[in-house]
Amino acid sequence: MKKLLLSIVAMVGFAFVSNAQSAPKKEEKQTKEAKAKDTKKAEPKKEEPKGPLKKDGTPDKRYKANKETKKEEPKGPLKKDGTPDKRYKANKEAKK
Repeated sequence: MKKLLLSIVAMVGFAFVSNAQSAPKKEEKQTKEAKAKDTKKAEPKKEEPKGPLKKDGTPDKRYKANKETKKEEPKGPLKKDGTPDKRYKANKEAKK
């Protein structure tokens, strides 16, 4: 009796496991690829760094030319440490 019950439980278990990882349909794959292509086209062009690059193509931040970034001055009041005080509306909108 134990063997019969154990074999039935094993068969039911294998039935669920066999359906767990079904491959997606070809149509689904094509739509995912199309979406990926659309997102690549929508990317804005980035400015090229002035200084040297790393092997992976990103700017090397060890050099001064790559460290320089454009900083927007906050319109509202500042905290004691010099960062914009986000309690004021002018500083909240400046970030957007």
